[in-house]
Amino acid sequence: MRYLVSIFWLTVIVSGSYCLSSQTQTSPRYEIRTLHDPNGTGTFYMGREIAQVMGPGGIEWLDRAQRDTEEHPAQVLDALQLHSGEIVADLGAGSGYFTFRMAPKVGKTGKVLAVDVQDEMLQTLRQRAAAKKITNVEVIRASDTDPHLPTGAVDLVLVVDVYHELAHPYEVMQRVRDSLKPDGRVAFVEYRKEDPDVPIKEVHKMSVSQLKKEMAVVGLVLVSRVETLPLQHVLIFGKR
Repeated sequence: MRYLVSIFWLTVIVSGSYCLSSQTQTSPRYEIRTLHDPNGTGTFYMGREIAQVMGPGGIEWLDRAQRDTEEHPAQVLDALQLHSGEIVADLGAGSGYFTFRMAPKVGKTGKVLAVDVQDEMLQTLRQRAAAKKITNVEVIRASDTDPHLPTGAVDLVLVVDVYHELAHPYEVMQRVRDSLKPDGRVAFVEYRKEDPDVPIKEVHKMSVSQLKKEMAVVGLVLVSRVETLPLQHVLIFGKR
């Protein structure tokens, strides 16, 4: 989950969540450029440079107290319109900032699938679920090309400040689409690239037009858009 300008950007590592791999370098869908943003990976997808990721050292940043006032998570949850009994996924769950906010929304008959690739994040998710005695959170280890979600079973996939860092966005989003129920949704929360005043490095922003273009190739279309947050879009996609 990624993030306001901070000291963490000075220690970002490319070997974190959904890290760059040799598959990216050999895939015709991706272009490697030697001249690129220093905060990016040098790999481009549909004209957009993929950003570097925050490693496990960023847990303190993810859990910062001021995040509530900066990102308004209650408004995000309202936009998701979660219901009891739903199966929802938190893709790139990190330390569980949204995972544990969604868990009571879907109730005991629902489930939150907390998905990440980093051992430290997965361990933190398990520890916090146990400490909070939350039984409707299932922690899932993903790969950089597959979130390992159940096929045709998920009502909503939430992707908060993560998509722009996926090293294999096409492959991951194909799997995400396959995981959705017929009326399932994917909700992206991303910093507004259209707004130069948003204090985020450029490769860590996403524009509405770029996200629509990238979702179109995996069969997803924009069905809802919320622009009430101070810095971020909430963009909800469904199957075409």
